[in-house]
Amino acid sequence: MNRKIPFSEEELRVVEVRPGFMGRPGNPIMNTPVTPKENITALFWDRESYWYPLPGESGYWAAPFYNDMLGRGGPAGTTDAFGIVWEWVESARGSIVHPGDPFLANANEWPDKIHFPNLDEIDWKADVEKSQMPDLRFSPQMSLINGFWFERLISFMDFAPAATALVDEDQQDAVKSLFRATTDFACDLVDHIVHYYPFLDGFNIHDDWGAQKNPFFSMDIAYEFFVPYMRDLTDHMHSYGKYVTLHSCGNNEKRVQAFIDGGFDQWDPQPMNDTHALYEEFGDKMIFGIIPDQFDPEKTSVQEQRERARAYVDKFYKPGKVSMFNLYAGPVMTDAFKEEVYVYSRKKYGGTL
Repeated sequence: MNRKIPFSEEELRVVEVRPGFMGRPGNPIMNTPVTPKENITALFWDRESYWYPLPGESGYWAAPFYNDMLGRGGPAGTTDAFGIVWEWVESARGSIVHPGDPFLANANEWPDKIHFPNLDEIDWKADVEKSQMPDLRFSPQMSLINGFWFERLISFMDFAPAATALVDEDQQDAVKSLFRATTDFACDLVDHIVHYYPFLDGFNIHDDWGAQKNPFFSMDIAYEFFVPYMRDLTDHMHSYGKYVTLHSCGNNEKRVQAFIDGGFDQWDPQPMNDTHALYEEFGDKMIFGIIPDQFDPEKTSVQEQRERARAYVDKFYKPGKVSMFNLYAGPVMTDAFKEEVYVYSRKKYGGTL
C-alpha cells in the first residue's frame, strides 16, 4: 500500500489531548494525515505504517460482561463464571484468588468441577447497550485477562500445584484436555465477541510465563502444553481479520520462538527482557514493544533528544521489520523525543528524506 504522503508542518498541530493509559500523562492528538487506527492496522497487516506508532494509538477495551464473568472484577471483588472468588488487593490495584484453598486439588478433577458458561445465555444486546464505546480514531483491542492456559490453570489450582501439574505424568493428560476445553471455549467466545462488537481490531491475550530471571517452564513444556492451543485460538482470531497481541509478564525472552509459533503478532516485554536483542533476532517474525535507551531528560538537551529519536527510528524500523514503543518505555518519552520520532519517521516513510 502507498504510504508516500508528503509531510506537512500542519500535522504537528495538536487538536486534542487524550488521557494517558493507567494514569500516565495524556497523549496529544495531532492533525495526522490518517487516523492513528489506520496507522496501527497498517503496521500489523502490511508491516508498513505512515509513521512510527506513538503511545496511545492502540488501546485496550473490554466488554462489560467479561470483567466480572471471566476476568478479575474490581474493588468490590467478584466470583467468576467458574465459581472462583477474586479478592481485591489495594496495594497492587488488582485482584487475586485467595491462596491456600484451590478449586482443584488435582488437574484430574476438572471434568467434574469445571463447568463452562453457556455463552448463548448472555444478554449480549444489553451488554452492548451498557458498553462504553472506544474512540474509533484509535485501534481498539479487547483485553482477555486471565487468558485460557497457564494463568487460568493457576486460578483453578494455585501457582505451585499448577506448575507441578505440567510435569506430573499422572496429571499431564488432564491438563491437555482442560486446555483443549478452554481453547474451544475461547474460540466460541471470539465468535460471539466479533459478532456483537465488530469495531474491534484485535485481541490481547494474557498468559504470564516467567519470573524476574527465567521462565517458569522449559521450551519442551511450552511446545507440548501451550503452543498448539495458542495457535488454534490465534488462527481463529486471524480468520476474522483481527490482530493478536500477547501480555506475558516475566523474563520470557528464551520463549519467544514459542510465542511466534503460537501465532502472536506482537509482544510487549517487561524491562528484564532485552528488547533490542529480541528485535534484532526476531523482529522480522514478531512486532516487539521496544524500550529506548534511557536518558535523563533534565540533563539532555532538546537537540540531543531529537538526535536520539532519529537514531531510534533508524534502528528499530526497517522494511519488513517493524516495532512499537514499549509500555515501559520510561521517562525518555519526552515531548521533544516523541515529536521528532513522528516528524522523522513521517518524512522517512513518506519518501521526503
